[in-house]
Amino acid sequence: MTTGLNFAYLVASLCFILTLQQMSSAKTARRGVLLGVIGMTAAVLGTAVLHTDVTTYRWIGAGFVLGSIIGTAMSFIPMTKMPERIALSHCFGGLAAALVGIAEFMHHLDTGHMDSVTAGALGFEVYFGFITFTGSLMAFGKLQGFITGAPVTYPGQNVMNVAMFAAALIGLVWVVIDPSQFHVFLGIGLVGLLLGVLFVLPIGGADMPVVISLLNSYAGLAAAATGFALNNNVLIIAGALDGTSGVFLSIMMSKAMNRSFANVLFGAFGTGGGEPAPAPTGGAPALTNANINQASVEEAGELFKSAQSVIVVPGYGMAVSQAQHAVRELAEALEANGCTVRYAIHPVAGRMPGHMNVLLAEANVPYENLFDLDDINDDFRQTDIALIVGANDIVNPAAKTTPSSPIYGMPVFNVEQSRTVMVLKRGLGSGFSGIENDLFVQPNTVMVLGDARKTINAIVAELG
Repeated sequence: MTTGLNFAYLVASLCFILTLQQMSSAKTARRGVLLGVIGMTAAVLGTAVLHTDVTTYRWIGAGFVLGSIIGTAMSFIPMTKMPERIALSHCFGGLAAALVGIAEFMHHLDTGHMDSVTAGALGFEVYFGFITFTGSLMAFGKLQGFITGAPVTYPGQNVMNVAMFAAALIGLVWVVIDPSQFHVFLGIGLVGLLLGVLFVLPIGGADMPVVISLLNSYAGLAAAATGFALNNNVLIIAGALDGTSGVFLSIMMSKAMNRSFANVLFGAFGTGGGEPAPAPTGGAPALTNANINQASVEEAGELFKSAQSVIVVPGYGMAVSQAQHAVRELAEALEANGCTVRYAIHPVAGRMPGHMNVLLAEANVPYENLFDLDDINDDFRQTDIALIVGANDIVNPAAKTTPSSPIYGMPVFNVEQSRTVMVLKRGLGSGFSGIENDLFVQPNTVMVLGDARKTINAIVAELG
């Protein structure tokens, strides 16, 4: 490997490391993305131009054209569909790693040089690559609604998954001992393909943020294994960064939902958007028009006219109605009237980590107005209006008061402490967890039913 190529890989690796560091803050995230682009450009161009094994650009050119077409098409996916877009990205990344692993294994068999370490790395790469491929496709289908968002379970499911994992592990050991066993190698890949489907199938919509970040980790592990097999340092470094960050993020998401990591993977908790689940004992009564304080747009506008402090709590409903721009316009109208407007962002609001941050950033909401749960939760008691835009479980007091609730112990916002809680909902359905929210029937809660974007636009017109 030439000195120039090693230098290109060094630049790329440093850029990837700095990318993660810069993206830890909203103020420097844009710079971090740019560094990531520079690093990937250095790695790709360095490989294409300086790697001694590259003798023709025919397949590189074909891959460049195909990838550009797919990437350009994906760039038109709206910000409200970012979880689906990320799931597709993981899908392609996993498939690429798996196909490279198969091609490299066949190449080593043809040349007659296959050591045990390389065989093990390639088996590991293909296994996790195919799990990422089919698992990400399943996640995309659940997010998009092609596949039911409710958990799909059957007797002995976890036992079967563990047995398949054990079979893949036995096959991997077999390939390490005897690298000539190509049929065993392909069997490892087939198990990965099937396990990706069975892994995501029993996981409900409420846990999609954890699934997405975990699949991100699997894609990183596959890339790192590719680096070991190809003796490519930049792949090892990039894959290790991706894999470890995905695991840590998955654990953080589980903690934010007061769930154990194992419970997310094997508990089959969380129904799809609005699909009912059995209510736990001691839960809130089902919502009806008779037990909620329903308000009109005109009444909501009058409440806002007298408000001096408002905290907006966005949820997935804001993404569905694409109400982020309307929310910003409402904030501007309130601020023009002397009202202070801030935004409370829960770690698991939406369908991926940072989903709400991305949507509000698209609407040009200032970063300094966005606050994490720990930074703003004590301020609700001094707030005139807590505006809930399509959020449900993250504002459910049952997480603090009802031990029998499946979300008990989950950190939630103290919105009920506000003088008025205004909830914007499409209907009276339950949230991802499938349980009723007793916040919605409390005396200081008013509910404005309908599409959030249309409702907020009407309120802005009232204020104007």
